[in-house]
Amino acid sequence: MIEINNQESRYARSLIEASLDPLITISIGGKITDMNQAMATITGKTRAELTGTDFFDYFTEPNEARKVYEEVFAKGYVVDYPLTIKDHKLTDVLFNGSVYKDENGNVLGVVVVARDITDQKRIETEMLEAKVFAEIATQIAEDAKNKADIARGVAENAVKSKQQFLSNMSHEIRTPMNAIIGFTKVLLKTNLSDKQQEYLSAIKTSGDALIVLINDILDLAKVDAGKMTFEKIPFKMETSMSAMLHLFETKINEKNLKLITSYDSSIPDVLVGDPVRLHQIIMNLVSNAVKFTSEGAITVSVQKVSEDDKKVGILFAISDTGIGIDESRTDSIFENFQQATSGTSRIYGGTGLGLAIVKQLVEPQGGVITVSSKVGEGSTFSFLLSFDKTDAKVQPESDWQDVDVEVKPLKVLVVEDMPLNQLLMKTVLDDFGFERDIAANGKIAIELLEARVYDIVLMDLQMPVMNGFETTEYIRNTLNSSIPIIALTADVTTVDIDKCKAVGMNDYLAKPIDEKLLYKKIVSLVKKVKNNMTAIAIKRAGKYVNLEYLANRTKSNPEMMMEMISVYLQQTPPLIISMKESLANKDWQALHAAAHKIIPSFSIMGIGEDSENIAKKVQEYAKSQQETEVMSNLIAQLELICVQACKELEEEYNTIKQSKK
Repeated sequence: MIEINNQESRYARSLIEASLDPLITISIGGKITDMNQAMATITGKTRAELTGTDFFDYFTEPNEARKVYEEVFAKGYVVDYPLTIKDHKLTDVLFNGSVYKDENGNVLGVVVVARDITDQKRIETEMLEAKVFAEIATQIAEDAKNKADIARGVAENAVKSKQQFLSNMSHEIRTPMNAIIGFTKVLLKTNLSDKQQEYLSAIKTSGDALIVLINDILDLAKVDAGKMTFEKIPFKMETSMSAMLHLFETKINEKNLKLITSYDSSIPDVLVGDPVRLHQIIMNLVSNAVKFTSEGAITVSVQKVSEDDKKVGILFAISDTGIGIDESRTDSIFENFQQATSGTSRIYGGTGLGLAIVKQLVEPQGGVITVSSKVGEGSTFSFLLSFDKTDAKVQPESDWQDVDVEVKPLKVLVVEDMPLNQLLMKTVLDDFGFERDIAANGKIAIELLEARVYDIVLMDLQMPVMNGFETTEYIRNTLNSSIPIIALTADVTTVDIDKCKAVGMNDYLAKPIDEKLLYKKIVSLVKKVKNNMTAIAIKRAGKYVNLEYLANRTKSNPEMMMEMISVYLQQTPPLIISMKESLANKDWQALHAAAHKIIPSFSIMGIGEDSENIAKKVQEYAKSQQETEVMSNLIAQLELICVQACKELEEEYNTIKQSKK
C-alpha cells in the first residue's frame, strides 16, 4: 500500500514539475512551504533559499499579493488575479489559488499557480498600439481627404468663376460685335463706291479677327473645364476642305503667295467625324501659315495612310515657306500663349493660343500632331486623325435664300433688349421674308405670346426685367407652350449652353449671327414642329386605346380581356385622384407611388409611350420634389388621357360582352 502511495506521489510530483507556470504552496502564515522548478527558475533562487521565505516579497506590489492571499482564505479560491513577479524582467502573471486541507478538513494552506502572461500582455499592448496608430492613421487620412475636398471645392469654384467671367466678357464683347459685323454685312450688300467697299471690308476684317480671338479664349476655357465635345456626323471630306480653303484665297492672293493642294482620290467620299472641329484645326494652321509667310507657297496635303472595314486614317499636312521655327522652340510651340520668338506677337500679331487649341482638338480625338521646321525656310504641321466609314449619303446644302414655301410666311418673335441688335434682326428677318415682332425683355415677350400666335422665338439671354432663361421657363411651364425657341447668345461657353438645354430651349446660335445658319435653324425647327403637330393630330383623330397587345397576351380570351379591362377601370380613376391629392398635400412619396402603379397599365391597354413618359416625368419630379406647377400640368394631361381611355375601354368591354351572347 505504501509502495502504491509512493508511486502516486512521484507521479503527482512529476506532473507538477512538468508545468511551465510557477506553482507554490503557502502556509497559513504566508510562508512558502514548497514549489516547483518553474518558481525557482523565474525568481533565480534555489528551492532551499525559497522555502520558508515570505511569499509576498516576490511581487512588485506586496500589499496586493497579501490582499489576494487573504481573499483565497475568505472565498476558498481566487481566479486570474493580475500580479507582477519581481524577477529580472518583471514577469506578469495571473494568480490562481485555492486552499488545501488535511483529512479532517482543516485548512493547511494555499496552493497557487501563477500563469505567465507576459507574451499575452505584450500582444495586447501591441494590438492596442496598432489600434491607436490605425485610428491616428484614419484620422490623418480623413484630414487629408477633407483638405483634398476643400482644395477640390476651391478649384471647382475657381473654374466656375473663370467660366462666369468668360461668359460675362464674351457677352459684353460679342453684343456690340454682333451689331458691327451684322450691319457691315448688310451694307456690303448695297451699292457702294470702291472706297466705301474698302473701308467696310476693313471693318469686317477687324471684326472677324476679334471674333477669332474671342473664340480662341472660349475654346481654351472649354478645354480647361473638360467640356470640349466632338460630334460624329457624315460629311464630304473633299467638298468640306475645298470650301474651307476657299476662304483663304483672297488673303493668299493679296500676299502674292501660291496655294498648292493635294488630295488623295482614294479617300472615301463620305466619312463620319466632326467637320466643324476639323475646319477649326485646318483654319488655325492655314491661318498661321499665311500669317508667317511673306513669299513662296502654302501647301495643304490630305493623304490616306490606312484603311480597314470600319475606319480610315488620314494624314493632313500644312506646309509653308515662311519664317520657320527654331528647333529649340518646337517642343513648346503648342503650349498656351507660346510663339516662336518674343518678337513674333509684336510683328505678326496674335495671342499664341491657336496652336494650343489645335493640339487640344487633335489629341482628344485620338490623333497626333507634329511639327518640323527650319528657320528661314518654313514649317510643316502634320496631324493624323481617324474617321469612321459609312454608307450614308450627305444631302447637299441649299442656300438660305431658297425660301421654303412650306414654312412661309413665318411669324417670328425676337426677344432682344439692345436697340442696335433689334434693328439688325429686323433687317435680317426682312431679308428672309419673315414677319417679326420685337420684345425688349422677357415680360413683354410673354405678353405678346399670350396675345398672338408665332411660329418661333429668337431669345436673347441677358436682358433686364426678365432674362432669357426665366422667360423660357415661364413659356414651357406656365404657358405650357412647345413653341420652338432659339437662344441668340453672346455666350458660347458650356455653362450657358447647358442652361439653355435645361430650361427647354431647342437650339442656340452664337453672336455675331451667321445669317445662313440662322435661316436653316429656323426652317428646320418650324418644319419639325409642324410634322410633330400633324402626327399628334392623327393620333387624336384615332383612339388612345389599342387592345392588340392585350388580345395577344390573353390569346383573345374574352373572359380574361374583360377581367383585365375591368381591373383597369377600377384602379385608374383612384390613382389619378391619389396623384392630384398627393400633389396638393405635397406628399411626394405617395405621388411617386401612384405614378409608379399607373405606368404598366398604359402598355397593357396599348395607350402608348407618350402617356407612359408623362407618368415617368411625374415620378422624376416627385422624387426630386421639384416644381409643383410643372407636375400639375403633367397630371392634368394624364387625367385627360385616362378619362378618354376609360371611355374607350368601357365601349370595348361592352362590345366583348355583347359578342359572347
